[in-house]
Amino acid sequence: MADVSVKRPLITHVIFDMDGLLLDTEKFYTQVQELILARFNKTFDWSLKAKMMGMKAIEAARVFVEETGISDSLSAEDFLVERESMLQSLFPTSDLMPGASRLIQHLHAKGVPICLATGSHRRHFELKTQRHGELFKLMHHIVLGDDPEVKKGKPAPDVFLAAARRFEGGPIDSKKILVFEDAPAGAHAAKNAGMNVVMVPDPRLDSSHHAIADQVLSSLSDFNPSEWGLPAFENA
Repeated sequence: MADVSVKRPLITHVIFDMDGLLLDTEKFYTQVQELILARFNKTFDWSLKAKMMGMKAIEAARVFVEETGISDSLSAEDFLVERESMLQSLFPTSDLMPGASRLIQHLHAKGVPICLATGSHRRHFELKTQRHGELFKLMHHIVLGDDPEVKKGKPAPDVFLAAARRFEGGPIDSKKILVFEDAPAGAHAAKNAGMNVVMVPDPRLDSSHHAIADQVLSSLSDFNPSEWGLPAFENA
Protein backbone atom coordinates (compact mmCIF):
# COMPACT_ATOMS: atom_id res chain seq x y z
CA MET A 1 0.00 0.00 0.00
CA ALA A 2 3.03 2.30 0.35
CA ASP A 3 3.90 4.84 -2.33
CA VAL A 4 7.71 4.88 -2.41
CA SER A 5 7.88 7.79 -4.87
CA VAL A 6 6.78 10.29 -2.21
CA LYS A 7 9.52 12.56 -0.87
CA ARG A 8 9.49 12.00 2.87
CA PRO A 9 10.97 14.08 5.71
CA LEU A 10 14.11 12.83 7.46
CA ILE A 11 13.13 11.28 10.77
CA THR A 12 15.29 11.28 13.91
CA HIS A 13 12.85 9.97 16.57
CA VAL A 14 10.07 7.36 16.56
CA ILE A 15 6.95 7.02 18.73
CA PHE A 16 4.90 3.82 18.83
CA ASP A 17 1.28 3.33 19.82
CA MET A 18 0.70 -0.04 21.50
CA ASP A 19 -2.79 -1.60 21.22
CA GLY A 20 -3.46 -3.03 17.77
CA LEU A 21 -0.06 -1.77 16.57
CA LEU A 22 2.58 -3.56 18.66
CA LEU A 23 0.27 -5.88 20.60
CA ASP A 24 -2.70 -7.85 19.27
CA THR A 25 -5.03 -6.64 22.02
CA GLU A 26 -7.82 -4.97 20.05
CA LYS A 27 -9.47 -8.38 19.53
CA PHE A 28 -9.98 -8.66 23.31
CA TYR A 29 -11.89 -5.37 23.46
CA THR A 30 -14.05 -6.48 20.52
CA GLN A 31 -14.75 -9.88 22.08
CA VAL A 32 -15.80 -8.43 25.45
CA GLN A 33 -17.87 -5.60 23.95
CA GLU A 34 -19.75 -8.05 21.72
CA LEU A 35 -20.62 -10.13 24.80
CA ILE A 36 -21.89 -7.10 26.72
CA LEU A 37 -24.03 -5.87 23.81
CA ALA A 38 -25.50 -9.33 23.23
CA ARG A 39 -27.34 -8.94 26.57
CA PHE A 40 -29.20 -6.00 25.00
CA ASN A 41 -29.79 -7.84 21.71
CA LYS A 42 -27.43 -5.46 19.93
CA THR A 43 -24.33 -6.02 17.81
CA PHE A 44 -20.93 -4.35 17.85
CA ASP A 45 -19.79 -3.10 14.44
CA TRP A 46 -16.58 -1.75 13.02
CA SER A 47 -17.81 1.81 12.47
CA LEU A 48 -18.29 2.08 16.25
CA LYS A 49 -14.97 0.36 16.98
CA ALA A 50 -13.22 2.87 14.70
CA LYS A 51 -14.57 5.73 16.83
CA MET A 52 -13.46 4.13 20.11
CA MET A 53 -9.96 2.95 19.14
CA GLY A 54 -7.10 4.88 20.71
CA MET A 55 -9.29 6.92 23.07
CA LYS A 56 -8.91 7.05 26.85
CA ALA A 57 -11.06 4.36 28.46
CA ILE A 58 -13.77 6.62 29.91
CA GLU A 59 -14.09 8.59 26.65
CA ALA A 60 -14.40 5.38 24.63
CA ALA A 61 -16.93 4.03 27.14
CA ARG A 62 -19.15 7.11 26.74
CA VAL A 63 -19.07 6.70 22.96
CA PHE A 64 -19.94 3.01 23.38
CA VAL A 65 -23.02 3.39 25.60
CA GLU A 66 -24.34 6.44 23.73
CA GLU A 67 -23.87 5.16 20.18
CA THR A 68 -25.40 1.76 21.00
CA GLY A 69 -28.36 3.34 22.79
CA ILE A 70 -27.83 1.46 26.06
CA SER A 71 -26.87 4.49 28.20
CA ASP A 72 -30.20 4.34 30.07
CA SER A 73 -29.48 0.75 31.10
CA LEU A 74 -25.68 0.84 31.52
CA SER A 75 -23.58 3.87 32.42
CA ALA A 76 -20.13 4.40 30.93
CA GLU A 77 -18.63 3.81 34.38
CA ASP A 78 -20.54 0.55 34.95
CA PHE A 79 -19.61 -0.62 31.45
CA LEU A 80 -15.92 -0.13 32.31
CA VAL A 81 -16.25 -2.09 35.57
CA GLU A 82 -17.93 -4.98 33.76
CA ARG A 83 -15.45 -4.90 30.87
CA GLU A 84 -12.49 -4.72 33.24
CA SER A 85 -13.28 -7.99 35.00
CA MET A 86 -13.50 -9.76 31.64
CA LEU A 87 -10.30 -8.23 30.23
CA GLN A 88 -8.12 -9.02 33.26
CA SER A 89 -7.78 -12.67 32.25
CA LEU A 90 -7.26 -11.94 28.54
CA PHE A 91 -4.55 -9.24 28.59
CA PRO A 92 -1.69 -11.43 29.89
CA THR A 93 -2.08 -13.64 26.78
CA SER A 94 -1.34 -10.72 24.39
CA ASP A 95 0.76 -11.59 21.35
CA LEU A 96 3.06 -9.26 19.40
CA MET A 97 1.87 -8.03 16.02
CA PRO A 98 3.88 -9.14 12.95
CA GLY A 99 7.06 -7.12 12.46
CA ALA A 100 6.88 -5.36 15.85
CA SER A 101 9.82 -7.09 17.52
CA ARG A 102 12.08 -6.82 14.44
CA LEU A 103 11.42 -3.08 13.99
CA ILE A 104 11.85 -2.13 17.66
CA GLN A 105 15.04 -4.16 18.02
CA HIS A 106 16.44 -2.73 14.78
CA LEU A 107 15.82 0.91 15.68
CA HIS A 108 17.19 0.41 19.18
CA ALA A 109 20.32 -1.35 17.87
CA LYS A 110 20.92 1.53 15.43
CA GLY A 111 20.63 4.15 18.18
CA VAL A 112 17.34 5.66 16.98
CA PRO A 113 15.49 7.08 20.02
CA ILE A 114 12.15 5.29 20.36
CA CYS A 115 9.31 5.53 22.87
CA LEU A 116 5.78 4.35 23.54
CA ALA A 117 2.71 6.61 23.76
CA THR A 118 -0.46 4.73 24.62
CA GLY A 119 -3.94 5.45 25.95
CA SER A 120 -3.63 2.36 28.17
CA HIS A 121 -3.43 2.95 31.92
CA ARG A 122 -0.56 1.49 33.94
CA ARG A 123 -2.45 -1.52 35.30
CA HIS A 124 -3.47 -2.56 31.77
CA PHE A 125 -0.02 -1.84 30.35
CA GLU A 126 1.58 -4.16 32.90
CA LEU A 127 -0.88 -6.97 32.14
CA LYS A 128 -0.57 -6.61 28.36
CA THR A 129 3.25 -6.52 28.32
CA GLN A 130 3.77 -9.33 30.86
CA ARG A 131 5.23 -11.71 28.27
CA HIS A 132 7.17 -9.02 26.37
CA GLY A 133 9.02 -7.12 29.10
CA GLU A 134 12.45 -7.30 27.44
CA LEU A 135 11.17 -5.72 24.23
CA PHE A 136 9.40 -2.84 25.98
CA LYS A 137 12.54 -2.14 28.04
CA LEU A 138 14.15 -0.97 24.79
CA MET A 139 11.92 2.12 24.80
CA HIS A 140 13.65 5.33 25.90
CA HIS A 141 10.48 6.18 27.84
CA ILE A 142 6.81 5.24 28.05
CA VAL A 143 3.86 7.66 28.29
CA LEU A 144 0.61 6.09 29.51
CA GLY A 145 -2.99 7.24 29.37
CA ASP A 146 -3.10 8.00 33.11
CA ASP A 147 0.05 10.16 32.97
CA PRO A 148 -0.65 13.55 34.65
CA GLU A 149 0.62 15.39 31.55
CA VAL A 150 -1.98 13.69 29.35
CA LYS A 151 -5.00 15.87 30.10
CA LYS A 152 -6.98 14.74 27.04
CA GLY A 153 -6.93 11.42 25.21
CA LYS A 154 -6.43 10.93 21.47
CA PRO A 155 -7.32 12.59 19.06
CA ALA A 156 -5.95 15.41 21.25
CA PRO A 157 -2.15 15.59 20.82
CA ASP A 158 -1.31 15.48 24.56
CA VAL A 159 0.22 12.00 24.73
CA PHE A 160 2.49 12.59 21.71
CA LEU A 161 3.58 16.06 22.84
CA ALA A 162 4.44 14.62 26.29
CA ALA A 163 6.43 11.87 24.55
CA ALA A 164 8.35 14.44 22.43
CA ARG A 165 9.28 16.42 25.56
CA ARG A 166 10.81 13.40 27.31
CA PHE A 167 13.35 12.39 24.71
CA GLU A 168 16.92 13.37 25.56
CA GLY A 169 17.32 17.00 24.46
CA GLY A 170 13.53 17.34 24.22
CA PRO A 171 11.18 18.66 23.19
CA ILE A 172 12.07 17.24 19.79
CA ASP A 173 10.94 19.06 16.64
CA SER A 174 7.61 17.43 15.71
CA LYS A 175 8.53 17.39 12.01
CA LYS A 176 11.39 14.98 12.79
CA ILE A 177 9.19 12.51 14.66
CA LEU A 178 7.48 9.52 13.06
CA VAL A 179 4.47 8.03 14.85
CA PHE A 180 3.20 4.50 14.22
CA GLU A 181 -0.55 4.11 14.77
CA ASP A 182 -3.37 1.74 13.89
CA ALA A 183 -6.36 3.82 15.02
CA PRO A 184 -7.99 6.86 13.39
CA ALA A 185 -8.04 8.77 16.71
CA GLY A 186 -4.32 8.07 17.15
CA ALA A 187 -3.44 9.13 13.61
CA HIS A 188 -5.34 12.40 14.14
CA ALA A 189 -3.57 12.92 17.48
CA ALA A 190 -0.17 12.56 15.78
CA LYS A 191 -1.16 15.04 13.08
CA ASN A 192 -2.54 17.43 15.71
CA ALA A 193 0.91 17.26 17.31
CA GLY A 194 2.49 18.23 13.97
CA MET A 195 4.12 14.83 13.51
CA ASN A 196 4.38 12.37 10.62
CA VAL A 197 2.28 9.23 10.89
CA VAL A 198 2.49 5.73 9.45
CA MET A 199 -0.82 3.94 9.84
CA VAL A 200 -1.04 0.14 10.09
CA PRO A 201 -4.82 -0.29 10.24
CA ASP A 202 -6.85 -3.41 10.79
CA PRO A 203 -8.02 -4.54 7.32
CA ARG A 204 -11.64 -4.26 8.52
CA LEU A 205 -11.27 -0.52 9.14
CA ASP A 206 -12.99 1.51 6.44
CA SER A 207 -10.37 2.91 4.05
CA SER A 208 -11.86 6.41 4.38
CA HIS A 209 -9.89 6.62 7.65
CA HIS A 210 -6.57 6.19 5.82
CA ALA A 211 -6.43 9.69 4.31
CA ILE A 212 -4.99 11.33 7.45
CA ALA A 213 -1.82 9.19 7.33
CA ASP A 214 1.43 9.98 5.49
CA GLN A 215 1.84 6.29 4.73
CA VAL A 216 -0.46 3.29 5.11
CA LEU A 217 0.96 -0.23 5.49
CA SER A 218 -0.73 -3.60 5.88
CA SER A 219 1.89 -4.71 8.45
CA LEU A 220 4.90 -3.36 10.36
CA SER A 221 6.85 -6.00 8.42
CA ASP A 222 6.34 -3.86 5.30
CA PHE A 223 7.99 -0.75 6.75
CA ASN A 224 11.13 0.43 4.93
CA PRO A 225 13.15 2.59 7.37
CA SER A 226 15.40 4.09 4.70
CA GLU A 227 12.38 5.79 3.04
CA TRP A 228 12.27 8.02 6.11
CA GLY A 229 16.03 8.56 6.47
CA LEU A 230 16.30 5.88 9.15
CA PRO A 231 18.97 3.12 9.08
CA ALA A 232 18.09 0.31 6.70
CA PHE A 233 17.53 -3.27 7.84
CA GLU A 234 20.75 -5.30 7.58
CA ASN A 235 19.14 -7.93 5.37
CA ALA A 236 17.16 -5.49 3.24
